Amino acid sequence: MSSQPPQLTYGIEDKPPLRESIPLGFQHYLTMFGSTVAIPFILADALGASPGQVGQLIGTIFFVSGIATLLQTTFGNRLPIIQGGTFSFLAPTIAICSMAGLAEAGFEVRMQHVQGAVIAGSIFEILLGFTGAVGLLLRFVSPVVIAPTIALIGLALFQFGATRSGAGAFWPIGGLAIGLIIAFSQYLRKVHRAFSMYPVLLGIVGAWAACILGTEVGWFGPGHPAFTDFSKVSDAPWLRVPYPFQWGPPHFTITAIVGMLAGYIASVIESVGDYYACARLSGAPIPTARQVNRGIGFEGIGCFIAGIFGSGNGTTSYSENIGAIGLTKVGSRRVVQCGAGFMLILAVFGKFGALFSTIPQPIVGGMYCVMFGMIASVGLSNLQFVDLNSARNLFIIGFSLFMGLSLPEYFRALEHPLLDGRAKWLGDILTSIGLSGMSVGAIMALILDNTIPGTAEERGLIAWQGKP
Repeated sequence: MSSQPPQLTYGIEDKPPLRESIPLGFQHYLTMFGSTVAIPFILADALGASPGQVGQLIGTIFFVSGIATLLQTTFGNRLPIIQGGTFSFLAPTIAICSMAGLAEAGFEVRMQHVQGAVIAGSIFEILLGFTGAVGLLLRFVSPVVIAPTIALIGLALFQFGATRSGAGAFWPIGGLAIGLIIAFSQYLRKVHRAFSMYPVLLGIVGAWAACILGTEVGWFGPGHPAFTDFSKVSDAPWLRVPYPFQWGPPHFTITAIVGMLAGYIASVIESVGDYYACARLSGAPIPTARQVNRGIGFEGIGCFIAGIFGSGNGTTSYSENIGAIGLTKVGSRRVVQCGAGFMLILAVFGKFGALFSTIPQPIVGGMYCVMFGMIASVGLSNLQFVDLNSARNLFIIGFSLFMGLSLPEYFRALEHPLLDGRAKWLGDILTSIGLSGMSVGAIMALILDNTIPGTAEERGLIAWQGKP
């Protein structure tokens, strides 16, 4: 008997005609667009990337996402789930770029160290998936662990939002971007489907249009935070196909690899939750341990490809597109594969990435204010499965969140290496982990949740896994 819910227009195995699949696939592309474009912008300063290099990173990350999505939907867990860049890797990447010896290095050198960490970490994720370890480890991961881990992905990045280098660089434009995104996503979402589907894109375009107008009439001159310079678009090539090791050979260092592993662990935890949500919304059966293992294994392959091509990030399942399935009632695998086709085709147009690299920083900062807050709330939404009357759970969640925000400040303030001499390598590893609030929160929550007595129902395992 089919598991397709009666309210679905198209279930997971359905194949809508191309006249419907193509626009529906493009819609999925647009839904993941905002989050994907945000990643190169966030990493630009840490990597020391020029606007032109940011444009190249945008094209690369979309190209890799298209490949990873096709692999996942065809051979992996075969759920209609988009694979794209992950915010879980941001904090470890920024920490790697600030390591001793890299602070004064150029873009290519920093990227080579990030590539090495992503490639090495991908081997870990591939083994974690294809050996079946994820299915075995699921019993140690509960929503009590997932909630603070994912929430800290958003909360730990607060310095990129309403600061002088973000929306605060010019509040009239930064505030306009925030206001438009809130208006489209919350107040106008029932007026037209486009407002609920593309609030981030519409908000960016609206504020961007204001910057272009201000630049044309002379309000914003060169050097102004809202000045829009399209000269870099004319300089960009029409076609640019990303290729392996385009930034040079990867460098492998223990400190960078260990720091990046924390991002992989958080990504795996988040993806497992996404698999259950996607299966529910697309009419698929509850994912089996084997299906989860295969999905994580192919996410590792996607990250390996990302490391080879040098996207500056990895790939993971996108919660935004799972939400799109719920809104459109279309859970067809074929539609998501059409979306992957758009990622591959548009990624090779060099002017495409260059165009979006011209977005002024106040708009980017305003987008972060809304998006990072949403990521934090997505993490906290896992608490719906947890007994919040339990003092045990409240302690673990609160302590993990606080330490995830507080402990990185201790490591940032260190004026000398944590350990010297022969133990310096250990000090570098601990510092790399300590600088990542997400890593700190995940470790704290994982240890406490599995050592403090609590029932499976109390920890939210029964409700989260869909057990009766």
